[in-house]
Amino acid sequence: MKVAFRVDASVQIGTGHVIRCLTLAEDLRRQGYQCLFICRNHEGNLADLIAQKDFEIHLLPSPEQSTMPANNEPDLEHSCWLGVSWQTDAKQTLEVLGYHNIDWLIVDHYALDAQWERLLAEAVGQIMVIDDLADRDHQCTVLLDQNVLGGDVKQRYEAKVNKGCELLLGPHYALLRPEYEMLARALPERDGKISRVLVFVGGSDPYHLTECYLDTLRSKPFEHLFVDVVIGKNHPSPETVEQLVTNRSKTRLYCGLPSLSALMVRADLMLGAGGATNWERMCLGLNCIVSSVARNQDEINRELGAQDLIQFLGDAESLSMVEVYEAVKFALEHPEYNRVQSNAMRTIVDGRGTQYASQTLKDVRDRVAS
Repeated sequence: MKVAFRVDASVQIGTGHVIRCLTLAEDLRRQGYQCLFICRNHEGNLADLIAQKDFEIHLLPSPEQSTMPANNEPDLEHSCWLGVSWQTDAKQTLEVLGYHNIDWLIVDHYALDAQWERLLAEAVGQIMVIDDLADRDHQCTVLLDQNVLGGDVKQRYEAKVNKGCELLLGPHYALLRPEYEMLARALPERDGKISRVLVFVGGSDPYHLTECYLDTLRSKPFEHLFVDVVIGKNHPSPETVEQLVTNRSKTRLYCGLPSLSALMVRADLMLGAGGATNWERMCLGLNCIVSSVARNQDEINRELGAQDLIQFLGDAESLSMVEVYEAVKFALEHPEYNRVQSNAMRTIVDGRGTQYASQTLKDVRDRVAS
């Protein structure tokens, strides 16, 4: 089976979409499947990382090198993330796919919808969409949305997908690296006491949330805490973060780690944002204080907060150090609350979502072949 991924990373988009596609691609490769990536040459793309993982990578022209035909159709909310019109993107993607016999095309992009998918369906066997927003129509065989909770999750997509589309919904299908399942099985129950904190916001940090968290942790009541800080490739001011780390004792800085799992196991509390990291730390029962760095994170963060699975502080743009201070103080003073919350998280995410998704792709292809 040969699988192509159409996914982008950039300073604006972040890195999470490519990272979760790489996780799925690595699982498929372990089963003997060939995978290739098609990404646009945005500033902050992860082409080097994809190549380092030994995957074939095709870079579409950067936005300034592509012509943008007139488009009288209403734009999607995230259309600007594409950098070109969807018609141009479809044409350029088809040119790449023309050299390959693709069984599955996996699309993880908020700027692409059913119009694009219908054009690409002519060149590939099946299409799988990875989405989080349910804000546009899709034409696909399988749709995966790991970022939904609640009893009526299927209603999110009922009117937005074609008849017969198989829906994989909820953190049961979270695309996590295999070590998360292994560590979760070996990890004992947490006692809720906090001595080490992990700070990680994401591949980029447009609102300098990392600095806000670190400034707060310099407060006297938190001086005893050990702190691990991780920043991604597209962080806007790594020098500032490095200086803050240098100025605080018991603090270490890491850049561009392939996985947070080891640091998550060691930590007792995390200060972070939304996205796929939610499911990684929940799999390991790591309590977390969260602020959204993008609007598309708000809905799931609010739901997690409402279910007492995180302390949600709202959007990073309007966050104050006082709010972070009070949240950290609450966590330090309530170990029993932390322990109960940790156990609740671990019942939601078992860490096998990537395997479930890979098996679905194989099962669908086998059904079509027979």
